[in-house]
Amino acid sequence: MIKLRYGFKHPQVFINKKKGSEYEVEALVEALTEELNLQTVFNIPLFGGIPVFESVVVSWMITAVILVLCLLLTRRLSVEHPKRGQLFLEHCVEWCYKFFGDTVGEEAKPFVPYLSAVLFYIGIANLIGLLGFKPPTKDLNVTIALAVMSIILIEGSGIVYKGPKRFIKSFAEPMAIVAPINVLEIFIRPLSLCMRLFGNVLGSFVIIELIKLVVPVVAPAVASLYFDVFDGLIQAYVFVFLTSLFIRESIE
Repeated sequence: MIKLRYGFKHPQVFINKKKGSEYEVEALVEALTEELNLQTVFNIPLFGGIPVFESVVVSWMITAVILVLCLLLTRRLSVEHPKRGQLFLEHCVEWCYKFFGDTVGEEAKPFVPYLSAVLFYIGIANLIGLLGFKPPTKDLNVTIALAVMSIILIEGSGIVYKGPKRFIKSFAEPMAIVAPINVLEIFIRPLSLCMRLFGNVLGSFVIIELIKLVVPVVAPAVASLYFDVFDGLIQAYVFVFLTSLFIRESIE
């Protein structure tokens, strides 16, 4: 028998291989489409029905968890006999003020509550997939909302600290010819924050699905642990780190 291309001795083998590859690609596309699909949990009966997506409900759950933890950890605070919960809370608060203080500078204090809240929200949102919930950060609407809030804080802080006139003049620094680029940064920054967070979270899902196709045993679990825990926390860190850097640049 004549040996055909790709080393297969029978054309049916090549056809089966091709069909298998096509099936795997179709399965990956289907899984990705399902992951990007926004599932409506319920509708609010106003204005013809307002859909409430799964990402919104999960965000409410995360907010509730953070609120309950804050209430529990701030009960019965003591200076002389602090409990373990109080010591843990003080350590977290001290770390946040030190981290954002080193990044933003001396003016960091007013921004720490917001940046800390975003840090813990994104961190929990990326970890919640371990409990079987769909992370809200896989919804582009959520990452857009986070980016828009951050850019409002960034530009607003520049107006407050510099004053309106000096803030407008700063777009022409160091020379007037770069003013269009500086104005364009107002739109580039939220897009960068949004797509970096969304792209990394979605990219980890694609990588895990590819690993499942190649090594369906053990490896996916290890990869999922890495991307859901380590990479998820890193993305939360990167988001607030970049936001704090932009704030420092805006108020200088």
